[in-house]
Amino acid sequence: MIGPGGVEPLPEDDSEDTAGCTVLHIDMDAFFAGVERLVHPETRGKPIIVGGTGPRGVVSSADYIARSYGVHSAMPMVRALRLCPDAMVFPPDGAHYKRVSEAVMDILLAVTPEVERVSLDEAYLDVSGARRRLGGPVRIAEEIRRRVRDEQSLTCSVGAAPSKLVAKLASTRCKPDGLLAVPPDRVTAFLHPLPVGALSGVGDKTEQTLARLGLRTVGDLARVSAATLRGEFGTALGDRLAALAQGRDESPVVPSSPDKSIGAEETFPRDVDDPEVIRRELLRLSEKVARRMRAGGHVGRTVVVKLRRADFTTITRSRTLAESTDVAHEISAAARELYAAAGLERVRLRLVGVRMEGLAPVADAHRQLSLDEPETGWREAEQAMDAVTRRFGAGAIRPAALAKREEDDV
Repeated sequence: MIGPGGVEPLPEDDSEDTAGCTVLHIDMDAFFAGVERLVHPETRGKPIIVGGTGPRGVVSSADYIARSYGVHSAMPMVRALRLCPDAMVFPPDGAHYKRVSEAVMDILLAVTPEVERVSLDEAYLDVSGARRRLGGPVRIAEEIRRRVRDEQSLTCSVGAAPSKLVAKLASTRCKPDGLLAVPPDRVTAFLHPLPVGALSGVGDKTEQTLARLGLRTVGDLARVSAATLRGEFGTALGDRLAALAQGRDESPVVPSSPDKSIGAEETFPRDVDDPEVIRRELLRLSEKVARRMRAGGHVGRTVVVKLRRADFTTITRSRTLAESTDVAHEISAAARELYAAAGLERVRLRLVGVRMEGLAPVADAHRQLSLDEPETGWREAEQAMDAVTRRFGAGAIRPAALAKREEDDV
C-alpha cells in the first residue's frame, strides 16, 4: 500500500494514475534524533530529544517516542523534560547532521539535478525528466526510500503529487516512513477534508479569520468565490487562497543555488555585559564560521555581526573587507571592531552572531601578499588546526584566548 487514510491506496508499481505525480517531497523522519540514535545505540527504545540543555534551551528535534509525550520542536527544554522526564537529551551536532544531509542529498541528485533543498532534512524533486531512465514517480520514490534506509540507516517519508503544495501535504500525511501518491484526479478529494491551516501561507491570524467566517476545512474554503476572498483578504492573498483550495499551485521546483552566506550564533545562558566575554565569543564564532568556509571551499568578503539586547532588540553591523578571506583571525578582528563601533560594550546582550556574506569559491579568489607578509601565516596555521580537529575531534586544539576562557570557567 501507498499512504494511509483518506486516499484510495495505489499499487506499488507505477500506473497511469500516478504518472502525473512528478513532484516528490522528501522529508527525513525526526532527522536530528535519528542521527543521534545511530551515534548512540544505547538509546534503542528510549525517547530522544535534541536541543539546548541550558535554562533557555529549546527542542530542535524529538523522536516519535518523545513526541508521543507531547514534545515538539521549538518547545522550551524545561517543559519538554517535564513532559518526558526519561528522555535522553543530546546537544545539536550541526557539522555531523550536515555531513549526513549531504549524503542524503547525493542520493537525490543521483535521481535528477532538479532538487530544491528546503533544509538539511527536506527537499523537493521534479522527476519528470528521470522517468524514462528510472521508471515512474512511485518507483523512483521507493528507490529513494530504499537507498536512504540501506545507505544511511535512516527513514524518510515521501509525498508524490502534481505540485509542491500537495506533495508536501502528502509526505506529512504518511509520516513516519511512508509513501503517499496523490494523482491529479484525486487532489481535491485529498485536500478538502484537511484543515485550512494545512495550506501553505495560512498562518494563525488568517486561520482565525477564516474560522470566524465559518471556513474550517479546505473544502469549506473551496466553496467560497475568489471575489469574496479578495474582498476579505485583498487581491493577492484572496486569489492565492482560492487557487490553493482547488489544488492549484504553479510554483516550480527550483534547483538549489550555492550558499549565499555562512554564519553561527550563540544565545547566552544569562545576559552578558562583559566586553571581554563578548569578544571571546565573537572569536569562537569566527573560528566556527571560518572552519565551515574552508570545509566547503568558500571565501567571503563581508563580515556581519548580530547583537541582540536583553530586551530582544537586534542590531546588525557589517563591513566589506578589501579581499575575500576564510581566515578566522581576519574575520574575528573585523567582528570585534564592529562590536566596539556599535557602542554596546556595557549593554547586556542575550545573543551574538557572526556571518560571512559575498561567498565565492576559494579557487576563484586571488590574494595579494603585502611586501612584508610571510608566505606562511594565519591561513596555514588554521588549516593545520583543521587537520588536528579532523583527527582528534572538536576541541582538541583552539586559540589561546578560548583556552583561557575554559580555564576561567573551571
